[in-house]
Amino acid sequence: MQTTNIEHEIRTFLTETFLSGRSESLKDEAPLLGDVIDSAGVIELVVFIQERFSISIDDDEVTTDNLGSVKNVVAFVEKKLHSKG
Repeated sequence: MQTTNIEHEIRTFLTETFLSGRSESLKDEAPLLGDVIDSAGVIELVVFIQERFSISIDDDEVTTDNLGSVKNVVAFVEKKLHSKG
């Protein structure tokens, strides 16, 4: 799957689920936690990623390095897909 497709899927999910369709507040490197999602939102994001991209996310992978921003989430999903394939 291409980076642009992964990013589009993640942005669409975050915008529709947490931002009531207001995508202008969703910046590439802006922190997601606190600004866009709360701790329960992190769980929703993890479930979405696992189901949408058919990958498994371990508890120790749920970090701000992996899920802290749109840019980080896209890179994390790409890495997981690459190691899976």
